[in-house]
Amino acid sequence: MSRTAQYWALTKPRVTQLAVFCAVIGMFLAADTLPPWQKVLWGSIGIWLLAGAAFAMNCLIEREVDARMRRTSWRPSAQGELNGWQISAFAAVIGGAGFAMLYGLVNPLTAWMTLATFLGYAVIYTILLKPNTPQNIVIGGLSGAMPPALGWAAVAGDVPAIAWVLVLIIFVWTPPHFWALALYRVEDYKQSGLPMLPVTHGVKLTLQHIFLYTIILLATTLLPFAMRFSGWIYLASAVVLGLMFMAYAWRLMRNYSDALAKRTFRFSILYLALLFTALLADHWIL
Repeated sequence: MSRTAQYWALTKPRVTQLAVFCAVIGMFLAADTLPPWQKVLWGSIGIWLLAGAAFAMNCLIEREVDARMRRTSWRPSAQGELNGWQISAFAAVIGGAGFAMLYGLVNPLTAWMTLATFLGYAVIYTILLKPNTPQNIVIGGLSGAMPPALGWAAVAGDVPAIAWVLVLIIFVWTPPHFWALALYRVEDYKQSGLPMLPVTHGVKLTLQHIFLYTIILLATTLLPFAMRFSGWIYLASAVVLGLMFMAYAWRLMRNYSDALAKRTFRFSILYLALLFTALLADHWIL
């Protein structure tokens, strides 16, 4: 890797892209007409920078854990290609730039909410929850669920109930999404020493939890329709996608394989993208 590529890798760009995508969806849902392009542009960049800073700090804090896991041992932080001062300075620069951009070019509410999300992920989740409880991804999932509220705040300047429903959807989606990954990477997590649910409570209980959460997720995704924020396009999409996710979870529970767990994990990403796209399409078409 070039030095630039090493710093880019610290920001976990694929995860950051999904977070910013959800934030942009929140921006467009917050307005009945096209939102101001300045808010969308600077809000997206600012959220990206602060999210990247949070992920960089996560890489720094977990560099020894990452070095023990095949999935993450390639990271520059785990390889020792970037030292602690370099990573800290990088996170401070891009995080500070992101906060200043949000505060000055978007609004203070978005800036402070995004900073709180940064602290929630980098400190509460990474330091306090992840190494100490198998429910780490459940409790800590709130930080990862915040992007729709951040995007909404960027455009509207407030965060109404429906924005928190979008946060709730991602919050409930996170455990089955992440546990599917943890299942086919269970040996990695055993080596890491992290108390992930498949390691501490076994595969069978984890599979039961995944299936249970897909049921809760389907019910949760009906809330926008129940609140009359969305119409039939979204409702049909939520039901079909939710049943597909449940089918994956059911098949996993009945006949587990690493290959199926990997397909379930990949589908969960597609699921969230399609669900939010359907909500946006419904909002603008109707």
